[in-house]
Order: sequence, then structure tokens, then C-alpha cells
Amino acid sequence: LTVLGKVHEFFQICDLEGKGFITHQDMQRLHPELPLSLEELEKVFVTLDADGNGSLTPKEFTTGFSEFGKHVSCIELYSYSILSTSQSGGETACTLKCEETMMEDEDEEFQFSNLMDRLGAKKVLDDESDVKQLWLQLRKDEPHLLSNFEEFLVRIFSQLQEADNEKNELECALKKKIAAYDEEIQHLYEEMEQQIQKEKEQFLLKDTERFQSYSQELECKLLSKEQELEQLVQKQKRLEQQCTELLSGKERTKVENTKLKLTNQELLRDLERTSHELNLAQQQLQVLQEEASRLHEEKEM
Repeated sequence: LTVLGKVHEFFQICDLEGKGFITHQDMQRLHPELPLSLEELEKVFVTLDADGNGSLTPKEFTTGFSEFGKHVSCIELYSYSILSTSQSGGETACTLKCEETMMEDEDEEFQFSNLMDRLGAKKVLDDESDVKQLWLQLRKDEPHLLSNFEEFLVRIFSQLQEADNEKNELECALKKKIAAYDEEIQHLYEEMEQQIQKEKEQFLLKDTERFQSYSQELECKLLSKEQELEQLVQKQKRLEQQCTELLSGKERTKVENTKLKLTNQELLRDLERTSHELNLAQQQLQVLQEEASRLHEEKEM
């Protein structure tokens, strides 16, 4: 609360006219009374001007000192504020020295983080440890080279940003080319599909014509086969009729053969009987001839 009160007092010292805000001119007017250069005062002003509108309201001034009071220039301004309003200068200086010692490490971290934010390093670097180590070493051993190193980083990250922008532009161009290529491929694909569909329809038409021609040929062959089959059926009927007639003739022949067999048997019996009678007649004739011969002999005798 004491620190915030001192910050508010320092804001009133800067705002002599009572406007309710501080401009660049108000800050630069304190240059003769502060151990800071105009550039350092400008850096302090830019650091505190969060919205970048060129003026500092009491809220921005207080919030800026609360969040960014670790900055060296801000500490000096803050020290001036305390020195200018304190009745015991020696005790206040001692207090500031202790605070500065405690805030030194955090101040370095904040300055480096602020520098990286301004440079947009987080978009380019994945690991800031090497740059941070070099920056801290220069800040400790060669502070006069720190500004040169920061300018070098500005140029490097500017070039990296330009390279990143070029990469993004190339990616956009590549995406456009890919889109155009995809569109052309899609167009060619559609044309190919249309051509394939057309050839397919032609093929189906030809295939249909061949199928119809083949169907007609098959129908003709089928009709011819049906006619041949009809002729064969008629011929089979005639053959069956002939077979039937032959079977009936065979039956009649069989009956006649049976009759002839019976007739032959009767004739054989008649022949046997006649032959027996003939034998008897021959025997009688022989007896008669013998009697006749005897009678003849007797007659002659």
C-alpha cells in the first residue's frame, strides 16, 4: 500500500496541470530532475502505456508500476518519487536499495520476457534458454554491448519474421496451387467419368445389338430344332405303328404256325395210320400171293 501511495504521488508530480493523465511531454519535463536520458524516459513511458494511445491514466500508471516496476528505469523513477516525497531521505534510500536487491532477479526476468514479447520470439523460438543466458551474461559483464545485442536480435527476429511471412505466403500459394490442382484433377476426373459413361453406353448398345442378333440366331436354330424334333416324333409314331403292325402280324403268324403244327400232327397221325394199314395190306397181299402161287402150283400139278 505504501508503494502504491508513492506511485500515486509520483503521478501527481508528473501531472502538474491536473489533467488526469500524463503525456510524453509531462514525462520529459522531469528529465533535468532524474538521472535518466530522454530515451530511457521514453522506454519507461512506452512500457507503462499498455493500450498505446500516447497517454497514461492513473490506473495505467499504477498498474504499470505494480506489474512492471521491476524495470530498472521504473525503479529509478520510483526511487525519485520516494526521495522527493520522503522526509527521511537516508532511510528511504536504504529501503529502496533493499527492494532493488530483492527485485533484481525478477527485473532481469521481466526485461528479458518483455524483450522477447516485443520481438515476437515465442513465435520463432521453441527454447529461449541460450539467448537468455547470453543476454544475462552481456547484461552482467558487458552492459554497454547489451543494446547492440538487442538490436542484433531485433534484426535477426525481423528477418526470421520476414522468413516466416514468406513461408506463410509460400504456404498460401502452395495451398492455392493445390486447390487449383485438385480442381483440375476433379475436372479431369469428371470428364473421364463422362467419357467412361459414354463408352459404357456405347458398349452396352453394341452388346445389346449383339445379344439381339445372337438371340435371333438362337431362335432360328431353336425353331429348326423344333421342326427336326417334330419330324423325329412323326417318324417315331410311324415306326411305332409299324412295330404295332409287325407285332399284330407276328401274332397272326404265331396263330397260323400253331394251326399248321396241329395240322402237321394230325397229318402225321394219319400218315402213321395209313402206313400201318398199308403194312397190313402188304402182309395180306403177300399172304394172298403165296396162296396164289401155291394154288398155281397146285393147278399146274
